[in-house]
Amino acid sequence: MNTQPHSAGTLIREWRTRRRMSQLDLAAEAAISQRHLSFVESGRTAPSREMVLHLSEQLDIPLRQRNRILLAAGYAPIFSERKLDDPTLAPAMTAVEMVLKGHEPFPAIAVDHHWNLVAANSAIGPLLEDVADASLLAPPINVLRLSLHPQGLAPRIVNLHEWRTHLIERLRRQIDASGDTVLADLERELLSYPGAVPTSRMTHPDIAAIAHPLRLKMGKEILSFIGTITVFGTPLDVTLSELAIESFFPADPETALLLQGMAAKQQN
Repeated sequence: MNTQPHSAGTLIREWRTRRRMSQLDLAAEAAISQRHLSFVESGRTAPSREMVLHLSEQLDIPLRQRNRILLAAGYAPIFSERKLDDPTLAPAMTAVEMVLKGHEPFPAIAVDHHWNLVAANSAIGPLLEDVADASLLAPPINVLRLSLHPQGLAPRIVNLHEWRTHLIERLRRQIDASGDTVLADLERELLSYPGAVPTSRMTHPDIAAIAHPLRLKMGKEILSFIGTITVFGTPLDVTLSELAIESFFPADPETALLLQGMAAKQQN
């Protein structure tokens, strides 16, 4: 069988290269012979469904791309891709809402794999009141575009260069891990904004810092945040595997008090 541009073997080889593994490395991890792996990658041997899944697991390939390799090998996809409002995802979405609500009065959001906003808690609203370009708040809201666009939050981010560097580097790691062309297009867009710098010229933060802060102006005050990311630990659905919750915590007592005051005003 001739190797096609999108054959299962070609895709496995692409992911192995992306993960910077040699054939010997992957064969050892998968407990198969290097010869067998070579035959799979070259198309001389058609991999079984079990072998596709086994190699995908060793390469930590995203579920969406595992389905693609299964199709290329002639098998049906096994990982579902439900819509967020699918009844079977209701328990997971309820968990997301509980996490977001439980994080108040501090801000938290849930995003999909393209950084589009899925849900947010009530603490997010006041932070977006001064966004100049209303189209940035029209669904689907891309939180990276909203953060770094010159008509979005960028003018109010005190440490914009540092925060932009952090987000672009994080996006680049995501592109390297997923091979997602939509994310690559998003990176090019973000780097086209005024004041953006290429990744090769980005500077690194103070080595004394414990985390990348987000420092955001609110009127005469400055809010300072550090963030955490929560994902589902054992997803078998593509949509669920790509969902992430980003929670922002106050980085100083002053920010905590300001957020508590803002929440109290919202309730009155």
